[in-house]
Amino acid sequence: MFKTCKFGKIIGIFGFLVAVAGCDLSTPMHVGDDSRVPSNLKPVSYSSLPGWNNDDVRYALQAFRNTCKAKIQYKGSVVPDSALLQEKCNMLPSASADVKTVRAWFESHFQPYQVYDDNGKKTGTYTGYYSPVIDGCRKQSAKCNEPIMGVPTNGVNYKGVAKKDIVNKKIGRILYWANIVDVQNLQIQGSGMLKLEDGTLVKLNFAAVNDMPFKSIGGQLKERGIKPAGGYSADAVWTHLKQNPKLAKEVIYNNPRYVYFYETPQHSVIGKLGTPLSKIRSIAMDDTIYTLGLPVYINTNLSDGRSFNRLMIAQDTGGAIRGWIRADIFFGSGDEAYQVAHGQHSQGQMFILMPKEYTYVKPR
Repeated sequence: MFKTCKFGKIIGIFGFLVAVAGCDLSTPMHVGDDSRVPSNLKPVSYSSLPGWNNDDVRYALQAFRNTCKAKIQYKGSVVPDSALLQEKCNMLPSASADVKTVRAWFESHFQPYQVYDDNGKKTGTYTGYYSPVIDGCRKQSAKCNEPIMGVPTNGVNYKGVAKKDIVNKKIGRILYWANIVDVQNLQIQGSGMLKLEDGTLVKLNFAAVNDMPFKSIGGQLKERGIKPAGGYSADAVWTHLKQNPKLAKEVIYNNPRYVYFYETPQHSVIGKLGTPLSKIRSIAMDDTIYTLGLPVYINTNLSDGRSFNRLMIAQDTGGAIRGWIRADIFFGSGDEAYQVAHGQHSQGQMFILMPKEYTYVKPR
């Protein structure tokens, strides 16, 4: 979709030079459609993005390369022009480009828009998620008392069926077994690693969901007047439930949402976009609003108070990730990632980057 140089009869060397000078092979020919701009988006300059010049955007470029390999579904309220976004993918800087070059590339090819919610506020919530490593078993045991299942292959419907019924009726293919509390955490995170009895590591990625609402586990404990030692942090809640298996089964099965998994030989975490997630560069967003794959700049804080100003790529989604200014930051895998992710809950601003030639944003 690039411009091509087609010269007709040119008289004189001056005319030839003018023609060559006007042929820019790096400039997209496509300029987008003529849709309206949602009132939630306001164009701003890059100087309005806090910390933009301090971010090493080369890591975001690596994540964006994965976007370019994905089969993007252009849907929601904020939809880039598909041909123009593809042109951007065809013009990526080399993997060895320095940070100054990569930053200049984003600045010349994308226009930032500050995002506002439906009430006109420009701050929203940022949480975190990670890929846990949990103990697993090939067979059911006292330790591994809950099945981890893949999507049923016999045509049995699982959409709209509550978790309790799915598990009790074994609506799915049993892949492995683990502790019911760990399985619930695995379902919340959307992917994880099993460490089997013989030390074998098995990677499980999100396969499907039963389309039922999520009911907070910690919220249920609050409703019952139960406060774990240490409060309602993820650590405290999971520890308390493991110490009280009967209660664990009650509140976990009272959450009707169920997630299926598939086993993969690759240890990468795969997001909803179908590509590997990048540690601290991939985010989950509301895909009823945003087309996944877009660059997004976020301005918030981490759980330890450090400022977090980074260019991210929207490559995943989640049942609880809903709203204009709402994102879940992917922190990677294992205990180190967990320590940052489980306490992440902060407010901040969001800026969506759209192809610069695409003046308008397509409504749903």
